[in-house]
Amino acid sequence: MALALPIRTRFAPSPTGYLHIGGLRTALYSYLLAKQNNGQFILRLEDTDLKRQVEDAAEAIYSGLKWAGLNYDEGPDVGGSFEPYIQSQRLEIYRERADKLVKNGNAYYCFCDETTLEQMRQEQIAKKQAPKYDRRCLKLSKDEIQTRLKNNEPHTIRMKIPDNRVIEVNDLVRGKVTYNTNELDDQVLLKSDGYPTYHLAVVVDDHLMEISHVTRTEEWLPSTPKHILLYEYFGWTPPQWAHLPLLLNPDKSKMSKRKGDVAVEDYIKKGYLPEAMINFLAFLGWNPGSEKEIYSMEELLKDFSLEKVHKAGAIFNIEKLNWYNQYYIKQVPLEELAKLCIPYMQGSGLIEKFPISNFQFPNKFQIPNSKKEVDFDWLKKIVALEQERMKYLSEIGESTKFFFHTTEYDKNLLIWKDSPEEEIKNVLQKLLEILEKISQDSFTKEKLQELIMPEAEKFENRGLMLWPFRAALSGQKASPGPFEIAEILGKEETIEKVKKAIEKLQISPNPSSYQVRGRL
Repeated sequence: MALALPIRTRFAPSPTGYLHIGGLRTALYSYLLAKQNNGQFILRLEDTDLKRQVEDAAEAIYSGLKWAGLNYDEGPDVGGSFEPYIQSQRLEIYRERADKLVKNGNAYYCFCDETTLEQMRQEQIAKKQAPKYDRRCLKLSKDEIQTRLKNNEPHTIRMKIPDNRVIEVNDLVRGKVTYNTNELDDQVLLKSDGYPTYHLAVVVDDHLMEISHVTRTEEWLPSTPKHILLYEYFGWTPPQWAHLPLLLNPDKSKMSKRKGDVAVEDYIKKGYLPEAMINFLAFLGWNPGSEKEIYSMEELLKDFSLEKVHKAGAIFNIEKLNWYNQYYIKQVPLEELAKLCIPYMQGSGLIEKFPISNFQFPNKFQIPNSKKEVDFDWLKKIVALEQERMKYLSEIGESTKFFFHTTEYDKNLLIWKDSPEEEIKNVLQKLLEILEKISQDSFTKEKLQELIMPEAEKFENRGLMLWPFRAALSGQKASPGPFEIAEILGKEETIEKVKKAIEKLQISPNPSSYQVRGRL
């Protein structure tokens, strides 16, 4: 989508919480719009809601954007020509602009307190009227206003909405949207504590920072006519707006902090890759008009267009995100993937925690509560087994714990379909005899297959031998195949696990009809 230059877009989150997944989608679209037109992408923090600010939220916003590869050209932590980029550091600017609006008659002082406003609201609701300010302070005389100001009475500054005017919003996503000013309220612009509301700050900042295009979600569309009026009052040229569809839960409710994971940090901790998240979010509202689903950032920069952004809300489908993440995990080189998995192995208690440096990556790893020490090559073999199966990196801990520790499991897990326990015990005994004859140096997946598969094929169903073998080694209903596991465990530990399985079956000779299905 070719646009007139220069293009300057911005992402302006509020640090009242960690970076929202919907916010990251908005930032992505802003980033793509700027970068595909050789423009600048700016980060600004809108921190005027002091009561709801969350400690460390700003840092989470910075790190979340950088994790996703959305590197901003200007921002609070990188600087730029239009500093400061934090609204709480720009209060004098907003006060000056609000005072100017009062002087030219486009805004006025309001001395109504919260009690008065709530009473007004309740009276209007009782009369079945739309709640809005009744403009009583607009009727105050100049002398009364000056007296109350000199007495330091708490007050706000409200914008004066003109009567019965049609305001048109030419939106890049939704086309022409019209409003009548009779539907609008005299919005508070400057609060009694001297902090601006969103409406004043966003207009002032977007103008002074020379923002050419604003992408934000559709919930801000009703506020846009107020913003257009403010641009008119100041004599400024407004930017172009693009109001994006909301992100919705599967039940089509709005994604909120009370329903599941919505913070980008949650997905980072779980082990989602930035490439997968970007690819997934790009399609939440946009479609290239083809069957192509896998997009790199470079391809998005080439093909993305606001003209192809949908108006309807986009369903956040976690299964689709998992599909993307699984795809991208498969593309990661094994060496790199293993390094990415190390922190999750540490977090699951599989290996000891220690500081990891990209420049001094250790080769030896201690298993907690054990004298056993393993090397990076051994860990790579484990990761290689799981690479095709992992939906996200944090799964590596639960799915591979049997390689590191003795895992307890119910003996019924060893039973193949409705086979008697005694038969399973005999099968495992036969396996043990084969395993003991293989030398340590020959204990490979290929050699194990060569010697065990002919024996397994003698049964009506080879699962009779392969299922209990795999279950004995992993203690899990689903895991990689027994030959791959055995090669990594080595001869000694494989034999030990098979012996323990036989012991489990010797405790109670009663046959079992317990059925278990799973991957061999």
